[in-house]
Amino acid sequence: QVQLAESGGGLVQAGGSLRLSCAASTRTFRNYALGWFRQAPGKEREFVAAISWSGGSTYYAGSVKGRFTISRDNAKNVVYLQMGNLKPEDTAVYYCAADASYTGWGPAKNCDYWGQGTQVTVSS
Repeated sequence: QVQLAESGGGLVQAGGSLRLSCAASTRTFRNYALGWFRQAPGKEREFVAAISWSGGSTYYAGSVKGRFTISRDNAKNVVYLQMGNLKPEDTAVYYCAADASYTGWGPAKNCDYWGQGTQVTVSS
């Protein structure tokens, strides 16, 4: 069982930056690929980014590529999402997810474990 807890959400102005963190309670953190998803009110869940077990490979949705960076610290059991040049359309609840597989990351991926989410609001 893996428990994921996101933090770092909040209110930021357009053009600003925010860093999300997701702490995992597991001794096998290194065995999981990790990712971030988001869901805005009235919209379907959207894939944001994923990172491989070692952190050596990353994958981004086109809407955030070049603005967001995913990283992980396997010593601390934490995955991060550094978000820059934020836009009002980035407003959503952001969810951290863990899965044993690094393949198939996208909107339809049904990850093994999910966090509760953290709200990010970008004002114009």
